[in-house]
Amino acid sequence: MHKASQTRILLWIGFGGLIFLFAVAGLNALSILNKLQNRNEGIREDYVNRSRILEQLRSDLFLSGTYVRDLLLEPDPALARVHRNELDGVRAQIYELIEDYKRILRPEERQPFSQFEAEVDSYLNSLQPALTWTAQQRQQLGYTFMKDSLLPRRMSIVHMADQLASVNERQMEAASRRVSNLFSSSRRWLAILFLVTLACGILLAGMTMRRLFRLERESAQRFEEVVQARSALSDLSARLLEVQESERRALSRELHDEVGQSLSALLLALGNVAALIPADGNSGARAQLQDIRRMAEKTVAVVRDMSLLLRPSMLDDLGLIPALKWQAREVSRTSNLAVEVHAGSIPEDLPDEHKTCIYRVVQEALRNVTRHARAKHVQISLEQSGPSLHLKIQDDGQGFVPERDKGVGLLGMQERVARLHGTFAIQSEPGKGATIQVSLPLPLAA
Repeated sequence: MHKASQTRILLWIGFGGLIFLFAVAGLNALSILNKLQNRNEGIREDYVNRSRILEQLRSDLFLSGTYVRDLLLEPDPALARVHRNELDGVRAQIYELIEDYKRILRPEERQPFSQFEAEVDSYLNSLQPALTWTAQQRQQLGYTFMKDSLLPRRMSIVHMADQLASVNERQMEAASRRVSNLFSSSRRWLAILFLVTLACGILLAGMTMRRLFRLERESAQRFEEVVQARSALSDLSARLLEVQESERRALSRELHDEVGQSLSALLLALGNVAALIPADGNSGARAQLQDIRRMAEKTVAVVRDMSLLLRPSMLDDLGLIPALKWQAREVSRTSNLAVEVHAGSIPEDLPDEHKTCIYRVVQEALRNVTRHARAKHVQISLEQSGPSLHLKIQDDGQGFVPERDKGVGLLGMQERVARLHGTFAIQSEPGKGATIQVSLPLPLAA
């Protein structure tokens, strides 16, 4: 019990620790993947947002130049006002985009963006005089203004926007490198954790296998001991049966030869004594002699029955079938049970242990039927089929449940049959009688 408790604790600790390491590795991997995903999403969103603002600024700057050009080339005052309103809207949108970019400005972008903002402000302020010109002034000064001021400033601003885009791309590359470094360090950490988990798993598996192999050896040793003990018990049981039969045979012969002959001599002596008493002699003595004679005759019958029950001499002298038929007649005579014996061609040279086994099984079965079954009829059939003897005992009694009501007598029958490597089977149900079937293999010499 102590070893089992230690093994259980060891397994719980080992497998629990291994599961804990796997859980830590899994949770760490999920955390790293979630961090990498969030980092990538943040980098992508930041890059897309910056690129969108810069692209929109670039587009609005080009559009502002287009509106100024249309304004300078438009002779119609009404259309000129439309172009100016469009230019004011684009200018307001440019300032709004600049403010949006300031909110996401990085430290390394401050100086170039300040220059960009100053250039944009100078560019938009430089457009202010052209907005107040008359149609004639626009026609006279417009071409020169676009050539010398508008186009150079706009191209300079667009170039600075491209520089900001380059900075944004470099920042994205730097962020990508940081993500790659994070991924590499995470991969190293996961690899270390995997190696630690694998080493712990191998250590645990080795310890577990060693423990299991030792338990297996101990179990095999215990099983071998049990098998040897069962074999020894079987040998002891067989020896006890042999001793029992030998003692029964000796007691039966002793009762038949010694006690039976002494009682027979006593009966003869009583007859002689009775003959010496005259017919008109002492009637009381003659009556006492008759009582003693009857007691002696009853004792002779009891001794004979005891001798036959212990070991019927006809089993050794006449064979198995006559002994079974005598047993059936005796049971039918002393009880209200009709016993029939049906025997086929049974060899006369059966081994003594086979004859004894069959006889004892029938004897015990008839005793059980007489005591417990409340049966009226019993059929006993014995036949040889191939190299085996087949015995069947069937009654019409009240039946029983073999798994629950198997007594010492049935166990003794089963033990006798198993000793000769035979098979023993009981079929019974409450109210449907019982059937015992025995099959004994015959030796090759039989």
